[in-house]
Amino acid sequence: MTKHAGMSTAYLDWEVRWRSEEGRADWLEPEADVRNLSAHLHHAGVRKVLDLGCGVGRHTLYLAALGFAVSALDASESGLAHAREITDQLKCQIDFRVGSMTDLPYEDNSFDYVLAWNVIYHGDGAVVRRSIGEIARVLKPGRIYQGTMLSKRNINYRLGREIAANTLIGGNTSDKEHPHYYCNARELVALFEGFELISVIEREQRKPGSYHWHLVAESVEELAD
Repeated sequence: MTKHAGMSTAYLDWEVRWRSEEGRADWLEPEADVRNLSAHLHHAGVRKVLDLGCGVGRHTLYLAALGFAVSALDASESGLAHAREITDQLKCQIDFRVGSMTDLPYEDNSFDYVLAWNVIYHGDGAVVRRSIGEIARVLKPGRIYQGTMLSKRNINYRLGREIAANTLIGGNTSDKEHPHYYCNARELVALFEGFELISVIEREQRKPGSYHWHLVAESVEELAD
């Protein structure tokens, strides 16, 4: 089980789900937090953005419609296929790629904004830290990250079975056979020590007890010699 904990495997569930209209139905509208921050992005000089774990493209398409140069990455071929289909219909220009959050196929300092909504906590601590490191690597210094993490107040932290430090499987998650990493506020701050935290809010999402950390942060500016 320890070997399984270190893997980011939840996309296997989503790969099946994204193939049907019913499975995609709850994942077509952009999140309010993303819409609210998007008004600030233009004022902040954001041009190049990455939707990490883009799924069926709800945020990818939204950001492209606002005029940003969007790259989108997911491990699910079926999710990307749907997103590409809609993109072609709308005649948008989006750089879609299949890939892993722990090994992003982009150069250093490539993006002004990275979004990872309900993505990077799918794995154990090593997976989470590697994913955060990759986000920091591809972000330009002083630029914006927006994402979520699972809170230890989440009901599934109590229902699941721990298979590594802060990492559980089971509970009532939709991808319950795959590892999920949970953290409290102190642990969250430590994970994002390479960022300046701008906003951290603990919120329930779709179901009662589904507490997540919603955060906005800036990558640390490079220091002058």
